[in-house]
Amino acid sequence: MDGAWAADLSAAYTPSFGLMGHESLIMQRSDIGAISDSIKDCLRCGKCKPVCATHVPRANLLYSPRNKILATSLLIEAFLYEEQTRRGISLQHWQEFEDVADHCTVCHKCASPCPVKIDFGDVTMAMRSLLRKMGQKSFRPGNAAAMLFLNATNPQTIKLMRSAMVGVGFKAQRFVHDLLKPLARAQTAAPPATLRAAPVKEQVIHFINKKMPGGLPKKTARALLDIEDKDYVPIIRDPARTTPDTEAVFYFPGCGSERLFSQVGLATQAMLWQAGVQTVLPPGYLCCGYPQRGSGQTDKAEQIITDNRVLFHRVANTLNYLDIKTVVVSCGTCYDQLQGYQFEDIFPGCRIVDIHEYLLEKGITLPAADQGAYLYHDPCHSPMKQQAPMKTVKALVGEQVLESARCCGESGTLGVTRPDISTQVRFRKEEEIRKGEAALRAQGAVPAGGDVKILTSCPSCLQGLKRYENDLQNGLLEADYIVVEMARKILGEDWLPQYVQRANAGGIERVLV
Repeated sequence: MDGAWAADLSAAYTPSFGLMGHESLIMQRSDIGAISDSIKDCLRCGKCKPVCATHVPRANLLYSPRNKILATSLLIEAFLYEEQTRRGISLQHWQEFEDVADHCTVCHKCASPCPVKIDFGDVTMAMRSLLRKMGQKSFRPGNAAAMLFLNATNPQTIKLMRSAMVGVGFKAQRFVHDLLKPLARAQTAAPPATLRAAPVKEQVIHFINKKMPGGLPKKTARALLDIEDKDYVPIIRDPARTTPDTEAVFYFPGCGSERLFSQVGLATQAMLWQAGVQTVLPPGYLCCGYPQRGSGQTDKAEQIITDNRVLFHRVANTLNYLDIKTVVVSCGTCYDQLQGYQFEDIFPGCRIVDIHEYLLEKGITLPAADQGAYLYHDPCHSPMKQQAPMKTVKALVGEQVLESARCCGESGTLGVTRPDISTQVRFRKEEEIRKGEAALRAQGAVPAGGDVKILTSCPSCLQGLKRYENDLQNGLLEADYIVVEMARKILGEDWLPQYVQRANAGGIERVLV
C-alpha cells in the first residue's frame, strides 16, 4: 500500500556493542568500550535510587545511577552510530555525556544495594577521564582553582592561593550572599531543574545561596609549626613523656586537614600528643590523589600516588628505628586512596586507622560531664571502618547523638564546579538537618532557642555543613570536627595556641630524608 510503513524492524538501526573492538575507531582509541562494559549488566531495578545523592525528585533532581546508566547507554549507542556512519561525534553528544558525569558526587553508595555490583562512582570517574582525554571537558574556573590549590606543593604558592581563596574569595562570597539573600532564599526553596550547566547569572546565585565558612585559621598547620621544608621529616613528641622506644604513628593529614581547615590537622596532632605517642608527618605538602581521580585527572593522580609511595619508602628507610605499625588519617577519601598505597610493604605489618577510632582504642573519650547533644553527619567516604560510625561517635562524645543522613552537597569540588547541582542536593540535606534539630529539641537535649552542633569527620563535609549555618528553625547550626570538639573539651578552649607553643618549644625533631 502506498505510504504504509513496514511492520517489521527492517528499518530500525540496532548497533551491536560487539563491534566496538573491530569497526569503531573511537572505541579502539578510547576508554568508552570499558565504560560500556562496566554498565552492561544493569537490571534497571532502581534499587540505587534511595541512596543516591543526585536523586532528589522534590528538588527536580532525577539523576539516579539507573537513569544515568540508561542515558550513558544511549549516548554510547549514538557515538557508535556516528562513528560507523563517519559523521563524526557531535559536540552535543559530548555535552550530554559530560552532563551525566557531572551529576554524581562519587560517593560509591550505589554499589551496596546493586544486585550486579555496578559502582557508578567508578563509572563517573572513567567518564570524566575520557572527557579530559578527548579534550571535551568544559573549563570551570572554580574547579580549576580548587585543583591548582590541591596540586600545589610549594609553600609560598599555597600561602598565596590560600590568602586569595579564604581571605578574599570566601569573604566576597559571604558579602554577596548578604546582598542577594532574597534571591538566594527563593532559589534554595524551590531549586530549578538542571540540564547542562545553568546560565552564568543563575550559577552566580547558586554559588552564593549559602554562605561559605568564615573564621578559618589564617595559616596552614605546617606554617604554624614551621615544618614546611620538604627535605625534612617532622617527628612530633612530648619530650617529657616519650622516649625513642615510645610507640610511633605515621599521620597523613591530607589536603583539607592541613591546607584549608588546619585546625583539624592540629587537633589530630594535639590528641596524639595527649595519647603519648610519637607522630611522624610526611615531608612537605602532599595530596593523596583522590581529588584528581574524582575530577578525571587520572594521569595526575597516578603520578601523585607513585611519587608519594617512593617518598614514603624513603621515610621508612630513614626512620626504620621507630618501627611504625599504625598509619593515622583524618579524612575518609585519604583512607580510601591510601588503601592502594600498599603501606604494609612500606611499614611492614602496619594498618591504616582513622584518628577517632585510634583515640577510642587508647581510651580517650569525653568525660561524662563534658558530653553533649549533637547531630552527626557521616561522610560519603566514612573513615571509620572498624565498627559502625555511629557506635564510635557515641563512644567518644556521648549517647545523645543523632545521625543526620544525606550528602551535604559539597562533595569535594562539586560545590564550585556545578553549584546548580549542589543546590538541589542541599535541598534534601536541609530537610534532614531540620528534622534532626526538631528531634533534639523534642528530647530536651537542646533548648528551644539554642544553637545545634553538628559533627563530622571529613574536611569537605565540614565546609559543606558550615554553609547551613542559618537554615535552622531557631538558633544557628555550628559545624565542627569530632577531634576538634574533643580537643576543645579535653585540652581547653585555648588548645590550639597552647599546642603550637608546646610543639615549637622542643617538641619537634626534624630528620633529613
